[in-house]
Amino acid sequence: GQFDALARQGDRFYFGVYPSGSLLEWDPSKPWVDTKEGEETNPKVIAASSLMTHRPHRVLAYPDGKTIIMTGTPEYGSTGGGLVFWNREKKASTVLKDTAIILDQSTFSIAALPKGKFIGGTTTQPGTGGIRKAKEAELYIMNLKSRKIEWHKVLFPGVQEYSDLCLAPDGLIYGIADRKTFFVFDPVKHTLVHQQEIPASFGSTVVKESLRIFIPGPNKEMFLLFKNGIVQVEPSSFKLTMKAESPVPILAGGDYLDGRIYFVSGSHLCSYKL
Repeated sequence: GQFDALARQGDRFYFGVYPSGSLLEWDPSKPWVDTKEGEETNPKVIAASSLMTHRPHRVLAYPDGKTIIMTGTPEYGSTGGGLVFWNREKKASTVLKDTAIILDQSTFSIAALPKGKFIGGTTTQPGTGGIRKAKEAELYIMNLKSRKIEWHKVLFPGVQEYSDLCLAPDGLIYGIADRKTFFVFDPVKHTLVHQQEIPASFGSTVVKESLRIFIPGPNKEMFLLFKNGIVQVEPSSFKLTMKAESPVPILAGGDYLDGRIYFVSGSHLCSYKL
């Protein structure tokens, strides 16, 4: 299938696969063996839920070193996606439906929080051909152990999607709503700290299915990927400043390695040296 989202935890990589809604585990130290479900291949299928995560949007490697969480929108004609959890120690998976998260919505973005919690941002978008039933997207905080929602809210009236979320070094959550509003959220006080419309000069955010908009830098910096360039957030004022204009459109993100920010433009892998 199509690898829509990925994350690394320890010595393994994890991929969210469309259209099967599968979670794959790859050990790069061993030979590649073409994937066949139910067999010991590499990568191998470790969990699946085509109904709940038909089109994966995020794979989160939780900092506990053992938990993998995959989000996604549901299968064709359906409304309300779920979450797939994989426990590396127990080698067991758990699937939560939208009825246990936010009804008739799917988790589009996700970020780890301290003390065994994570924050999710939903989308009202149904599976392809499905019916949109919810009127506004929400933010929520879930307890990882109990799998229970501890808090949820429509943070911005009328917003249909929380496009990306990232835990900043100061413990605040940086986010993008509807791919056009930058905001800062306090996950402890459950309050909105800052919001601003993204300048038109930046262009749109990256637009692929797993939006890797936020790129943490090596010295606690935070960068964002937009079509026209790489933007940096000033920690205290939250001011957005163009760090580098790109000579090619930035269409998909994104990661940092050894002094460079990497991104995709069309069929090309590109980088910017900090």
